[in-house]
Parts: sequence; C-alpha cells; structure tokens
Amino acid sequence: MGTVKLGINLEFVRHADKPFEWGVQKAAELGYEYVEPMVHWGRELLSEAGYFHSVSMLDDPLRVTRACAAAGVKLSGLSAHTPLCKPEISVEYLKQAVRFAAECGAPVVNTDEGPKPAWTTEKEDHTLMRYTIMEAAKVAEPRGVLIGLEPHQQYSKHPEGLDRIYKLVKSPAVGINFDTGNSYLCGHNPYQWLQRVLGRLVHLHAKDISVQQSGAERGKVTGTPVGCACGEGVIDWARVIRICRKAKRDIVISVECGTIDQAAFSVEHLKKLL
Repeated sequence: MGTVKLGINLEFVRHADKPFEWGVQKAAELGYEYVEPMVHWGRELLSEAGYFHSVSMLDDPLRVTRACAAAGVKLSGLSAHTPLCKPEISVEYLKQAVRFAAECGAPVVNTDEGPKPAWTTEKEDHTLMRYTIMEAAKVAEPRGVLIGLEPHQQYSKHPEGLDRIYKLVKSPAVGINFDTGNSYLCGHNPYQWLQRVLGRLVHLHAKDISVQQSGAERGKVTGTPVGCACGEGVIDWARVIRICRKAKRDIVISVECGTIDQAAFSVEHLKKLL
C-alpha cells in the first residue's frame, strides 16, 4: 500500500513573472512538501531574465537540488512534456531530461505523446512513439528514473489508447502519470480510469476542473494546461486519495493550477483530506 504525498507543479507561478528559485520558495511557504519543475532545452529569454519558472537543461542540475534544499522541499519529478510522435524533437530532449533528473534527484520524468505530425498515419505514429520511448527507457533504466506517460493528446484521450502507448515498450522504467483533469475533460470517469492504471502509477497530476470549464469543454478536448483550485471544481479528491493509497508505491499528487491563490486553496483543501 502506498503513501500519498502532496506536491505542486511550478506552473502555478507561470503568471507571476518570477524565476525558478522564487517558485520553489513560494511552494514551500504555502505548505507543499514536493515540487515538480519544468525543464526546457537550450536557452529561453524570459527564464534567463528571471521572469519565468522553467529551468534550462544546460544549467547545472545541482541548481535544482540546491533550490529544493534551501526551501526544504523535495522533487516529485520533472515536467518534460515533448511530442513523442516527433522523434526529431523528443528523443534527445527526453534522454537529456532523464540524465538531468538522475543528477538533480528527481525520480520521475513526465511526458505525453504531444501533437502529431500532420502527415503521418496512426500506425506510423505508434512506431515513432515506440522508438522515442525505447530510447528514453534505455537511458532511464540504469539510472533508476521512471518515465510517466500522461493522458493528454489524440491517442491517450481514452483508456485503451493510453494502454496501447504504455505497452509499446516493455520496461520497468515506463509507468503512468495520471491526470485527473485531462481524463475528465476527455469525457471519461477519472476514478475508474485511475483504478485501471493503479498498478502502473508512478505520479499523479492533481488537476481540478471548474463547473464552467466542464460544461463548455467536456468531451470536446483532450486536456487542459492547468485546472482550477483543488476543491473548487468537479473532482472528488477524497476518492482520488483513497484510490492512490492502494498503489504499489508511494504517490505524489502534484497540483496543477494556474495561480498562487489557487495553489494556496488547494494545499489547504488537500491537507485536510490527507
């Protein structure tokens, strides 16, 4: 039986125009035990200027380690979403993310299949995804890093599609990063879907969906970048936590919301349930 722990994706400071270290400190101040940073390739102007939370993988991975140690938080994983159907982008990006995660101490690298090329067939896309995931898994296995596949795009918008992607590569490094909000917006029962992947679960994105967004988008989209505050939307968090406690491993539920105020509400709501 797993222990459920509470973390947050640093997307909650995306609109605060602050750097990575500031976001980590703010998460700690709010009461989160874990953080999930976003990493990027190369150099990005806003991040370099200190106006965005993403971390370049050209930086020293110990930058992340030191920031977490200074704030008294731990890493639940890295947000390393890249289009798996486009290996010219995703293969080297994911391999570098895995190496970066191993050195900074992040146990999981989260990704999804991303937007597909306009000209490829479904069969070709799955061949391309298999190549990408296999290359990443070969780097992840000896380093003890897990790859969390998330339901988000065209093929993973239903349970069978996510299962098909997961089964492309047989590796102990490959698991599921379940997203409560994306699964709900796709038109499915998120609790039944979470139960289905429980034995493969390595991380969870705690994304709530407002009543307004639910009415406007459910069944019409494959996901959304961030949700509302946990406890202010349609997701039953007590039920999600009960299911996660039956997992084979400890699970961090990483809140995905869009503002600092939402992050503050989420931590108070979820702490009461935990």
